[in-house]
Amino acid sequence: MVTITDTLRVEHGVFCRFFEQVEGVLPSLHSPAEVQLIGRLIEGVLSAHSEMEDNLAYISLDHALEEKGQLKRLHQDHHEIDAHFHHLQQAANLPEAVQLLSKAINASRKHFQREEQTIFPLMEMTLKTETLRRLASPHPALAARA
Repeated sequence: MVTITDTLRVEHGVFCRFFEQVEGVLPSLHSPAEVQLIGRLIEGVLSAHSEMEDNLAYISLDHALEEKGQLKRLHQDHHEIDAHFHHLQQAANLPEAVQLLSKAINASRKHFQREEQTIFPLMEMTLKTETLRRLASPHPALAARA
């Protein structure tokens, strides 16, 4: 049976492959509006992923993560990523837009790596396997939005 950390790792992999595809098309774009549109799409799917992490995974470890100072770091990562996407929407020219989208993508990759190297192992050591599995199962609140 799948655990929440398995699910989140798979999502990270999908996002990273998506980022590679986006980076492949960036040179063919002709306006900041095109880059901004892609940014809004990425931001939307990352937002849903971040919400799942916050509501299902991290809430179960808030105390342990806070003691280690890692919870603050995770929130700083999310703030940094959000700021890049916000500034992207204000970009006045194509090079600036491409640079800001690239920064958002790179910050997301670093965040995923931090989670996979520190947070997920902590979750797997701290929580029971059954809890990790339950966290991965569909929840009524999430199913209602699907």
